[in-house]
Amino acid sequence: MSRRTATQIRRARAFHALHNGRMLRLPNAWDALSARIFASVGFPAVATTSAGVAWSLGAGDGERLPRERMLAAVRAIAGAVDLPVSADIESGYGATPEAVADTVDAVVAAGAVGINIEDGDPRSDADLLDATDQAERIAAAREAAERAAVPVFINARTDVFWRAIGDPSRRAEKAVTRGRLFADAGADGFFVPGATAADDIRALVAGVPLPLNLLAQPGLPGFSELARLRVARITLGSGPVRAAAGLTAAIGREFLDGEEMSLPGTWAMPYGDVQSLMTADARPPFTRQDP
Repeated sequence: MSRRTATQIRRARAFHALHNGRMLRLPNAWDALSARIFASVGFPAVATTSAGVAWSLGAGDGERLPRERMLAAVRAIAGAVDLPVSADIESGYGATPEAVADTVDAVVAAGAVGINIEDGDPRSDADLLDATDQAERIAAAREAAERAAVPVFINARTDVFWRAIGDPSRRAEKAVTRGRLFADAGADGFFVPGATAADDIRALVAGVPLPLNLLAQPGLPGFSELARLRVARITLGSGPVRAAAGLTAAIGREFLDGEEMSLPGTWAMPYGDVQSLMTADARPPFTRQDP
């Protein structure tokens, strides 16, 4: 076993363990700098945001960024931090289980130890992929991870709530049905963005035998309440990159029309701090040791 593979296995095992105790707060990075910033403030792992990666590279979300460019971003993020990294691979970059397996092979080769794979149909903003077909794609992802000998954490996402599929009173039931199929196919976690009501969260936790991941968004209960509801993981999604975009737009408007510049001075990290984050000789203080 190579040193690289041994390190990746340790990180993968550590990432699994993070879902078994205190609720994991997992931030979503879009490049090496954002990943190192999250590492520097003490997060034990980092995920990617498909939207943020795509936008930062000049493409729209929804697998509009070519797979090779997505993989290059994952490689840069995984190489920037000494932490477990989970990659958002959207719906897998392929219509068949074999194509999903190829994507998982490539993501593991890029250094990731986890994936998000979603059941939203990339061809339509209003539909879901067939649940049985999606389970087969998850099974293919599991088999690819086993071939790579890395215990990849497969976070199976359903967009029942996110895409507002069907009767609101039946969405939790529909999500549970899909989540059980995904669990049987080999998923390690269950991601349900858009679910915010406590009753729905209870149903999801009780109905699917996987750690539940929710998206931090307006209307979600507070973190202490989510912990009481036995939510295992909270992610930020595209929130940070959209906040950065909003601040950039505000700075631009102030610079174009204002009398003085206040926003960069208020919010900007000092140049030296950013430079230290990104220079190799200053890397150790801003990253954790391998798990």
